[in-house]
Amino acid sequence: MNKTCWLILLFGLVGWGSAAVAQDVVLVANKGVQISEIKNSDLRAIFMGEKTRFADGSHAVPVTLKGGAVLEVFLTKHLGESPEEFRAQWRKAVFTGQGSMPRAFDSESSLLEYVASTPGALGYVSRVPATDNVKTIAVVR
Repeated sequence: MNKTCWLILLFGLVGWGSAAVAQDVVLVANKGVQISEIKNSDLRAIFMGEKTRFADGSHAVPVTLKGGAVLEVFLTKHLGESPEEFRAQWRKAVFTGQGSMPRAFDSESSLLEYVASTPGALGYVSRVPATDNVKTIAVVR
């Protein structure tokens, strides 16, 4: 394979990886959650353990994915954290007894099942299948 073909292949792979990270995420909640939108600052506070309640006073249960592009997009866009920074913040909170890390799931389908069956649960996915028993929450600045 000549040098030009290798460069095209390399740029194609780099572009594909960037497209995966550029995707957006959908915030999902248990259908019992009364809010329909959340301020980005409140979302950050809930996922960083600084708040345990939604604006209406109901209990919030944040859940997250264990890894992948969707996790990275959520953390970067909505929390302003890298996955490493997020984990480090939570390790510190757990070690000092100030909280316990949000439950983490291997797959979006597992996360969606948990959110659907857990009052107050709040998470994120790449897209919501039409058959899911969750509601979407808009994020406002």
